[in-house]
Amino acid sequence: MPTHPSSSVQQAREALAAHLREIRLDAGLTKRELAARCSWHESKSSRIENARTPPSDADIRAWCTACGATDQTPDLIAANRQTEAMYVEWRRLQRTGLRRLQQSGATLYQHTRQFRVYCSDVVPGFLQTPGYATTLLKSIAAFRGTPDDVNHAVEARMRRNSVVREGDHRFAIVLEESVLRYRIGDADTMAAQLGHLLSAMALPSVSLGIIPFTFERTVWPMATFTVFDDARVHADSLDAAATLTQPGQVDLYVRAFQGLSGSAVYGAAARGLVTRALAALDG
Repeated sequence: MPTHPSSSVQQAREALAAHLREIRLDAGLTKRELAARCSWHESKSSRIENARTPPSDADIRAWCTACGATDQTPDLIAANRQTEAMYVEWRRLQRTGLRRLQQSGATLYQHTRQFRVYCSDVVPGFLQTPGYATTLLKSIAAFRGTPDDVNHAVEARMRRNSVVREGDHRFAIVLEESVLRYRIGDADTMAAQLGHLLSAMALPSVSLGIIPFTFERTVWPMATFTVFDDARVHADSLDAAATLTQPGQVDLYVRAFQGLSGSAVYGAAARGLVTRALAALDG
């Protein structure tokens, strides 16, 4: 069962607090000694270690300096900043409909130069046709009971997706073959979407790989994610949208993408998988 976002935030706070405690213990310092080095009251050290008081960036810098662990400062600060923002409930994002959700990412898309996208369930939004996007967003709106502004949301998604053809952007995209086979909409909708994927393969900004069902894998299938410029990851679940910015976490997803890319086929072999999926629509 998916973890509720508020629980995930608390778990992240507790993990950060435990890490800070380990740093203090490794340094052989008591809470009082740490407090003296950081020029604050001993009770503050206890509140931070018990996850009752979230530390500021300055607190983390002082803590690591006092413990001789300044090399850990960047990751800890990134984890601290991400805690409140890492799990944003879809319900809050979507309470005014889906259009706002589509518009919210437009600036990030425009500023990103390199996208790494892995999809195991549906065609990524970057490459969706209006028909496919409409069917998908209608099902999301119905499931979540959000206001029905799907037509406006699709228009916003199509405008956002102009980054594929405009500006200095590069897209490395890896799909599971299952994405080609899942029926999102009727046969005509799927035929148009698969045809659009074939066209996208010819774009100079797009590298599109597909992992065949039959290949022996080095990396297992996993949940969909997008890496933005090696600085940020979006990884979605049913109940939440996770935004990850801690360098260690981003590196983990970059390495996962590299492994998944190594299992994919490209060029003629990838086009062959798409054309076979197209032919199967008549079956």
